Amino acid sequence: MTSDTIYALSSGALPAAIAIVRISGSLAEQATTRLAGNLPSPRQAGLRKLIGADGTPIDEALVLVFSAPHTATGEALVELHLHGGRAVVARLLRELSGIPGLREAEPGEFTRRALLNGRLDLTQAEGLADLLGAETEWQRRAAMDGAGGSIRRQVEDWRSRLILLSAQAEAAIDYVGDDDETALDLTHLVEQAGTLRTEWSRWLAQPPAELLQNGLKVVLAGPPNSGKSSLFNALVGSERAIVTAIPGTTRDVLEARLDFDGIPLILTDTAGLRSTDDAVERIGVKRAQQAQKGADLLLWLGDPASTPSGRSVLLIHARADERGPPPSGSIPTSVRTAGGSDELLNRLRETLRTLLPAADIALLNRRQRAALSKAEQALSAIRTHDIVIVADLLRQALSALDRLTGRTSTEDVLDGLFTRFCLGK
Repeated sequence: MTSDTIYALSSGALPAAIAIVRISGSLAEQATTRLAGNLPSPRQAGLRKLIGADGTPIDEALVLVFSAPHTATGEALVELHLHGGRAVVARLLRELSGIPGLREAEPGEFTRRALLNGRLDLTQAEGLADLLGAETEWQRRAAMDGAGGSIRRQVEDWRSRLILLSAQAEAAIDYVGDDDETALDLTHLVEQAGTLRTEWSRWLAQPPAELLQNGLKVVLAGPPNSGKSSLFNALVGSERAIVTAIPGTTRDVLEARLDFDGIPLILTDTAGLRSTDDAVERIGVKRAQQAQKGADLLLWLGDPASTPSGRSVLLIHARADERGPPPSGSIPTSVRTAGGSDELLNRLRETLRTLLPAADIALLNRRQRAALSKAEQALSAIRTHDIVIVADLLRQALSALDRLTGRTSTEDVLDGLFTRFCLGK
């Protein structure tokens, strides 16, 4: 219930130098007054002693008061900055739990209230969730764009243009005129709708946000004993894969998540590709083939003439110290002598960056793409000069845009999003 006043620890794991406890709701200032006495002026930090209900001191803290509606949640909000000891924070939270009308926040509830109170839209909330989960620089930059409102601003531009077209169509239904200002140039309206649809098609053609969120899939593949597992260990920086001189040692798929110069990737070692009578090895070969099909980039350690087609590939001439000069176009490497490592890393870095979207492009996640696709389909269906049908299709497109930003959302969408947040967010 948004009428409840909620509280939670909003900073990181304890113990810490500083802990921040946030209180949001109509009783926030009243509850803080019970603990700290007179409060500082809004948006001015004040040092106060926090006193429990039994009269014993809890801690000395900085108190910050934010008046509604210009707060993170759109409600009255107070932050208590205190020492980050576990016992200190636990005592404060117990005191807050004993104040009538207060309860501990649910995961993501602060951000959910911000959404419900119009402080941010659904795309910004999703961007904030991605920012909290970002592990690499590319993920952080993409999440910052979403949390900062880049998608919201673009959709608002589309929405304002679509509303104008929809208003013209609706007016034409009720006030059709042939010689005055109520006359509608339907051809021009359809052309403008087509311009919007073209823009949406370009956005839908961009890589999905999940590409960054989940990481690029880089798969090591080739015949047995070609050096895949040794190279896997070298790239990971630890002995993750078993390496022997026996062909077929690797029989399963082995994955490692890496932050490669800020680029998120999933590096995969696979079984050597060959025909075999060994039932277990056959399963490994089949899994290796499946991993290849899902790869964004294939590091091929086999004969260049047998390179799989249909995906980005880097040709690797592993064990170059043993096998002699590399074939044309292959990168020579040797884990034993470290030869070619710089060239491999540079080529890998360059190739991965070509697979990622430009840093200044806002990416749509699966839910956002589905909503924009619905809007695009509605405008694509405009193949008539029946103004009633055109107006209805424009309304459908507008409804889809509103679902994208959360103007109209179902509770299950919100529940699924905010469970990704911590209690204090």
